[in-house]
Amino acid sequence: MKKILFVCLGNICRSPLAEGLMSGKIIKSNIEKQFKIDSCGTADYHIGELPDERTRENALKNGLELKQRARQFEPADFNRFDHILVMDNANKMKIIGLATSEEHLQKVQLMRDFETEVDMQGTDVPDPYYGGDEGFQKVFNILDRCTDNLLNYHLQAIEN
Repeated sequence: MKKILFVCLGNICRSPLAEGLMSGKIIKSNIEKQFKIDSCGTADYHIGELPDERTRENALKNGLELKQRARQFEPADFNRFDHILVMDNANKMKIIGLATSEEHLQKVQLMRDFETEVDMQGTDVPDPYYGGDEGFQKVFNILDRCTDNLLNYHLQAIEN
């Protein structure tokens, strides 16, 4: 079983959306037993809260319902997950700062490393929190592409 964790700052915009998208694709492909998906934030601002209302509305508009509750990253997550995908470089540095081994470091990667637009690979998934509706749709589109590529990556690894 592949265990994947998505991480952003507060776990109310980007990472729960990535979790929802990936989970939906896994369910649609009927391969739930092969994956465990979760999300969290590096900050403790929103622990226990639902995703941001604008994120939930945008997800619903795109056919996805988000119900998970925010939680904060904890060092034990390094042992619980095989792949830790962080939405931006600032949060990646926070996660890397908590790593205690090379094995932990090798699990951490930027979400946009799975971007189809080559010139955008390795860049940040923008935080839509302080923007308008168009920012939430832009993030949805980015994460939709990246989760497609991430799922294909893991499916190829399972097959080999």
